[in-house]
Amino acid sequence: MFWPVPMYLPLLVSAALALVAPWVGRRMPPRVGAWAMLCAAVVAAGTWVTELAILAFTAVGQVPLVAEQGPWSVSVLAAEDPVSRKTAAVCAGVVLLVVVSLTVASWRRGRALVDAWRECRHIASGGDLAVLDDPMPAAFAVLGMPGRVVVSSGMLRLLDGLERRALLAHERAHLRHRHHLFSLVLHLTAVVNPLLRPSERAGAFAVERWADEEAGAVVGDRRLVARAIARAALASSRAKPAALSATGGPVPQRVQALLAPPLRRSNMMMAAFVVLMGTCCASLAVTAHDTERLFEAAMHAHTTAAQLRTR
Repeated sequence: MFWPVPMYLPLLVSAALALVAPWVGRRMPPRVGAWAMLCAAVVAAGTWVTELAILAFTAVGQVPLVAEQGPWSVSVLAAEDPVSRKTAAVCAGVVLLVVVSLTVASWRRGRALVDAWRECRHIASGGDLAVLDDPMPAAFAVLGMPGRVVVSSGMLRLLDGLERRALLAHERAHLRHRHHLFSLVLHLTAVVNPLLRPSERAGAFAVERWADEEAGAVVGDRRLVARAIARAALASSRAKPAALSATGGPVPQRVQALLAPPLRRSNMMMAAFVVLMGTCCASLAVTAHDTERLFEAAMHAHTTAAQLRTR
C-alpha cells in the first residue's frame, strides 16, 4: 500500500525552503548569502518541478499505449496509485507550462545579454574599461569574454578620483564573480517556482552588496564606497538602470549596510539551512523510490499475468 502524504512532502519542503531562503540570505554576509540563495533556489526549483513530473507520470503511466512500453499492469497501477487522476492532470499541465515559460525566459534573458554585448563591443576601450561619450551618468558591467565595464563621461565628471576608483571596483567585482550568471539562474528558478521570486529579489540585492564589499576592500574605505554609489545613484535616477550596476538595487539600504559594521556568518544558521536543503533532496529521493516501487509492483503483476496466460 502506498500512502499519499509522502508523495506530496517534497512540494511542502521545497515551498518551505523557498520561503526561508530570502530571510536567511539577508542575515548573512553578502557573498555567503548570495551563494546560499542560489543553491537553495536551484534545489527548491529542481525539487518542485521533478516532483510535479513524478506525480504527473503516475497518471501518464496508466495510458494503455504508455503501459505497453513498460510493460506494466494498468489495473494494478490504478489501484495502488495514491495520486488522483485530476491531481496528476493538473501537475502535468503545470509541468508543461513550466517548460514553455522556462524556454521563453531563457531566450529573452540570453538575447538581452547578447544585445548588450553587441551594443558595447564597438566602444573604444582600454583593457576592461570602455568610456561612453554621454553626459547622462551611467556605469554598468557587461558580461562577455572578457567582460567589460562601461562608464559614461558624465559619470566620470560627476565623481572625484577616489569615488571613481570605488565605482569601477564595484563593477569589476560583478565581472570577476560572474554575477550576471547568479542573476540569470535566480530568474530562471523563479520562473519554475513563483515562490522563489522573493529569493530572486533578495539575490539581486546580495550580489550588489557583494560588489559593494569587494569595492570597499579594494579602496580600503567602505564609507567611500557608500558615498560613491549614493552620488552615482542620485545623479542617474532618471536613467534606465542596467541589470548589474553600482546604482542598482535599493541604494539607501546598501548605503546603510556599508555604514554599519559588516555582517558575520552564523554557523548555526548555515547548518540549519543546509539541513533544510538536504531534507528537500531526501524527501524527493523517498518519493522517487516509492514511485519506482509502485511501477515495479505493476510490472510484476503484468509479468505474472502473462505467464499464467501462456500455461
